[in-house]
Amino acid sequence: MNKEELMLRKHLVDLSNKAYQREIVTFSDFLNLNELHILHTTPKGLFPSRYKAFGGYDLSERQMIAFLPDALYYTLSENTDRGSLTDKGASMPSGWNYPIQAVVIRPLNLRFAEELSHRDYLGSVMNLGVERSKFGDILVKDTEAVIFLCEEIADYIIRNLTRIRHTAVQCERIENRDISYTPSFTQVKGTVPSVRLDTVMSVAFPMSRSRLTAYITAGKVFVNGKLITSNGYRLEEGNLMSVRGLGRISFDGILSETKKGRYYISVRKFI
Repeated sequence: MNKEELMLRKHLVDLSNKAYQREIVTFSDFLNLNELHILHTTPKGLFPSRYKAFGGYDLSERQMIAFLPDALYYTLSENTDRGSLTDKGASMPSGWNYPIQAVVIRPLNLRFAEELSHRDYLGSVMNLGVERSKFGDILVKDTEAVIFLCEEIADYIIRNLTRIRHTAVQCERIENRDISYTPSFTQVKGTVPSVRLDTVMSVAFPMSRSRLTAYITAGKVFVNGKLITSNGYRLEEGNLMSVRGLGRISFDGILSETKKGRYYISVRKFI
């Protein structure tokens, strides 16, 4: 672990200690997949308070961490589905929310609007001098995009993000609960000898086993935010995989078993 990773771990532990000692909820900025892996692999004994992750919508990749006092954590576990803030859109408990603000970005005039990509939106926000940790995922759909921001920078973005490439744009706050986002995906089915990570990946990404193994051993594959470097890792139904350079897939589970002992599985490949 390098110096920056050690500093991040220390910062997360400090937030956990603060939540425990003061009996308040503390929050991180948005963490990327590598940073989420550091969180998930930190010995649990270093965190005196429990934590929950949320990125503003279901299936978010970049997520903010809330460290919760014990009393609040157990109240949440009793009152939300499987104890998770993010499961099936579970609502926040009364009295606090993640400091995440959703902002929609639209062209001022559709007639003169360019076709903008995720990279265009990302670059324009970064060009305003905003640190990458201060905003989460950017969802691009048709002629507009939704960006999830740390609440503290929302007004700054709304005031200053007025142009992306040659397109004049306007920004507006929206409620997270008003966001209706269902990622596009293709359903892929196939037979595999086991539900190991590499064999399930081969259904979504038809390439040689050696190439898939290279992605895994190179540290490019995350399962539910945790870095996995073993191609023999056994998946469970509902696991979400992010593969750097290839995309995201979800393991829907085993549909049936063949007479030869192979498994017929279903995988969602997000577009």
